[in-house]
Amino acid sequence: MKHLLSLSVPLLSLALAGCGDESDDLPVDGREFDGVSYSERAPYQGRVIDGYLKEARVWLDIDGNGQYTSGPVTVDLGNGNAHVLENGEPTVFSVSGGRFSLDVSPLDVDSSKGADLDPRDYPLYALAIPGQTLEERVYGDEPVSRAYVMSASPGVTNITPLTTLARFRSLAGQWNVSNPVPDSRFADLDGINLWKDYILASDDRAHAYARALARFMASQIPDDYNDHLVDYGSDGREAGFLPQDGVYLLGYSLVQNADKVIATVDAAASGGHYGNVDTDALVLPEVDVEVSNPRLLVRQKISARSTNSGTLPTSTSNLGASAELSFEYSENGQLLAVASRGCLGISLPELARLFEVQGYLANLKTQWLPSASLSPQSAIWYDEGGVHERLEFSWNSGEARLDTVTTCHQKTLGVTPGGSELDGVSDMVWAWDGQGKTLVESVPGRTDDRVLTVQGEQAPSSILDGSEGPFDLVMGYRYMEAGRLEASVVFSNGGVSCEPAGSAPNDTERHGQYVTRLFPFSFASDTAASDLFGAGAYEYDLDERNGISFARLLKFPLLDRPSAALPEVSSPDGAFQWQLYYPGLNEEGLEALSPERLQAAYLTDFVATSACGDGPVDRPARAYATVEYEYQTLSEYLLNALAE
Repeated sequence: MKHLLSLSVPLLSLALAGCGDESDDLPVDGREFDGVSYSERAPYQGRVIDGYLKEARVWLDIDGNGQYTSGPVTVDLGNGNAHVLENGEPTVFSVSGGRFSLDVSPLDVDSSKGADLDPRDYPLYALAIPGQTLEERVYGDEPVSRAYVMSASPGVTNITPLTTLARFRSLAGQWNVSNPVPDSRFADLDGINLWKDYILASDDRAHAYARALARFMASQIPDDYNDHLVDYGSDGREAGFLPQDGVYLLGYSLVQNADKVIATVDAAASGGHYGNVDTDALVLPEVDVEVSNPRLLVRQKISARSTNSGTLPTSTSNLGASAELSFEYSENGQLLAVASRGCLGISLPELARLFEVQGYLANLKTQWLPSASLSPQSAIWYDEGGVHERLEFSWNSGEARLDTVTTCHQKTLGVTPGGSELDGVSDMVWAWDGQGKTLVESVPGRTDDRVLTVQGEQAPSSILDGSEGPFDLVMGYRYMEAGRLEASVVFSNGGVSCEPAGSAPNDTERHGQYVTRLFPFSFASDTAASDLFGAGAYEYDLDERNGISFARLLKFPLLDRPSAALPEVSSPDGAFQWQLYYPGLNEEGLEALSPERLQAAYLTDFVATSACGDGPVDRPARAYATVEYEYQTLSEYLLNALAE
């Protein structure tokens, strides 16, 4: 699905003079600049073009949400007054030749309140409705088979696939400019003016590009939206099928993939004869877009170096940065790779959890449970700067591959880097068997694989959700190393539930983190480590407070003997635990986000399981590592990626 991004992008204003009637003599780039002053409001006129499109829904996007908005629409005039469009945004259907004529008289403002609104200050949109919108072809009118949405920058009155590309190229290119305006630099493509009427100009190359881009845009429209337009005889004025940011996500996906589409057209234009290109037969990129615009983890900062004694654990105030992870996504929100400045911490249970949801982190209550490399090498590489490790995922083939230039994993996992630069050659591989719920870890030169198998109840996730879906939080597992049992965790069904102690329901200043549900587990290993965790349990705050329902994992234990064996780490038995912290329940905007979205995590020694009702859970004074989380909406992530 496609979704516009929630950008705080101000309505753009293009400094173009004049607002007169349009005729066939107007410039082919669709801008109006005849400089004539009018005493009466003239219609705002232009054309909708793939070929010329008639019966396409056209509207002036006054509120900037990328979809038609019915009345009333309130416009802030910037002087303390407001103007109300009682009947909604100006809209009309295009007619023969793709022409449209918008009645913009509702933009007239009472002189006592302020100046009239100028239609050239707002972008135009057009929706091609499948089965209704007709494309004028040389052999007759042809109904559009699938919906697509086009746009034009403020002041541009041709609405085409190319003006759509120009507009979103401009938005992406001007993102960091304090006063963004549509820039003609972004309306040029290898000598083609993207604003022009390419049919009137008899430009076969531009027309071929436009037709291919229209096909690409149509392929990204959500099926449910397209089906609704077909099944209910829509007039294109419904709101909500594309979320507020959906159109922007579609636009940035167009910018990101336009080069591939255009290259495909160029390859098909034998001898440069673009008029002979059958754009319907081209094999174009298939790119899904997640228009729900999820908020995703984009960065982790790991602090696992002691800035005073050099040994761990230490005071949390003495922990310095040792790694930073950057998460890379496709347009549909699927995790593609993790790049690390410094060294990654590798958690087999977490990799298995990611494979269970095919890398769609938005499907997990808590995205990417923490892990950290305690090797001092990580801090050395971090100080050097750059990218030192890259973890790439191939979800369809069930593989993850690590390329590293560090020696961080040499002592703990037997991983020797293949070179001094990242070269795309895997130094460590994980293979996932979805049916057997098994993850196999292989390292070149290491004689034995580590094998993790998911086992036992899918709870707590199934208990918390009342579903048997993917592992939202954690799961039982067993992993073997060199043929021996390294660790086994099996959950008991049910668990202990209780009310928060003391004044918990009103306590939001300290994050409101109370242990209200314990999920006991049994732990086994090949050594005396079997009794390390005693009557252990995963600790949750499973409750509804401040009007918010949530299932927050607060603490979970783990055995990590390779890290404990590092000379810089003072852990007698490798029994650790992660303590997790979330935004306060009274934090602004929390309801719009997932309340399970982590804010920070601390790696400490395991001591004992809390009693049910304990809390609020304080942040520890000493730790081996801390992990800080940063999130962005998918649209923000894609926009920033385009701007880099």
